Amino acid sequence: MLETFSVEFSGVLFVVSSIKAKVEVKDLTRVERIGAHSHIRGLGLNDLLEARLNSEGMVGQEEARRAAGMICEMIKEGKIAGRAVLIAGQPGTGKTAIAMAMAQSLGHDTPFTSISASEIFSLEMSRTEALTHAFRRSIGVRIKEEAEVIEGEVVEIQIDRPVCGSGSKVGKLTMKTTEMETIYDLGAKMIESLTKEKVQEGDVIHIDKLTGRISKLGRSFSRARDFDATAANTRFVSCPEGELQKHKEVVHTVSLHEIDVINSRHQGFLALFSGETGEIKPEVRDQIDAKIAEWCLEKKAELVPGVLFIDEVHMLDLECFSFLNRALENKMAPILVMATNRGITKVRGTNYKSPHGMPLDLLDRLLIITTRPYTNDEIRLILSIRCEEEDVKMESAALDVLAKISAETSLRYGIQLITTASIICYRRNDEAVSVSDVERVYSLFVDEARSTQFLREYQNDFLGDENVLDGDMVMATQ
Repeated sequence: MLETFSVEFSGVLFVVSSIKAKVEVKDLTRVERIGAHSHIRGLGLNDLLEARLNSEGMVGQEEARRAAGMICEMIKEGKIAGRAVLIAGQPGTGKTAIAMAMAQSLGHDTPFTSISASEIFSLEMSRTEALTHAFRRSIGVRIKEEAEVIEGEVVEIQIDRPVCGSGSKVGKLTMKTTEMETIYDLGAKMIESLTKEKVQEGDVIHIDKLTGRISKLGRSFSRARDFDATAANTRFVSCPEGELQKHKEVVHTVSLHEIDVINSRHQGFLALFSGETGEIKPEVRDQIDAKIAEWCLEKKAELVPGVLFIDEVHMLDLECFSFLNRALENKMAPILVMATNRGITKVRGTNYKSPHGMPLDLLDRLLIITTRPYTNDEIRLILSIRCEEEDVKMESAALDVLAKISAETSLRYGIQLITTASIICYRRNDEAVSVSDVERVYSLFVDEARSTQFLREYQNDFLGDENVLDGDMVMATQ
């Protein structure tokens, strides 16, 4: 917008023009990554392990979800370990989605490791060592220890600074419970920790006497009306009861692989942050296993068998399958979940044909869950869930057209058209994606069938081993 104003200086009148631009400010404080399975919250089962039609982001595949739910229940109860499950089905039938839903259902307490079979061949270590790393990452250890802690509500914080400006700070901390109140003398390190955690009067804090670590548990209910406005993440807790100093059982959950790395490197736990950890000697693992077994007998630790998910398992070779056969017999083996979309095909590296590209002796050990193709109604429901996840408004007619396209091509292709159609809709300054937007992106981005048809029509114009003419051969070396 152009604005004109006058300025008089030393009797001379100047006319000045200024341009005001409209600036759009966007809030970038919250950025979310939307993945292929970010809409999944669980398996969508009821208390009887019966699958709902649409629940927790899962649609259809009732039998497969119910079977996965039974596996999850056995894992939670500790009744299954060293077992293997194979999820087999056509491409785009939700095999990886079921595995991700199992991870969500098990919660954060159960270790869940997800890898692709092709990763085993790209690491700078042997294939069996890479699989061993994945196995031991999937086994958790709950280590219990008794710690002396101070837990109470902060009444007052006094910090005395030297007048000269140099020297250490000293202070006093007044804490209370429902039954007592005590004043503690503070040193420079404790004052620094309190300042770092932004502790103030009315906070309920937890202090580990051994390490001096301070944790803020929340804000006391008695101080709930101190401020007119509080942050959305402010947690209000009641004032602790009993004595300020108490003995508390602290539980640390780590994986066996983390313990292996800490004990096999000179820099200790810092090796966890240095990237690739390399191969670990079997002697180190044997010593760790013996120590963990001793702690389990003394009730100091508890083993938590987790889940190792290997996607595209048909990419493994015979050496890896033999290792999996032996590893599943170990008493500290996790639950192995695998997924494949192959039928009867050759085992990698051999001329031996087998179902799913896996040896028959390994298939005998597996509980096999099959998935079926989605119906048209289920495809439409999945697309509507993805539209909601990607924050895209779509007209009902456009959703019908997109569901029809997905049924004729593939569900993955239809999901990818959602965001591209929303971009065209945004360019039109419209709020909801219309049928014309879906038709536009369908013409711009071809699916696999149309791409194959295009290659067949113009096959002679492409470069390839079968299309090179005698006179057009170019020598790569002179």
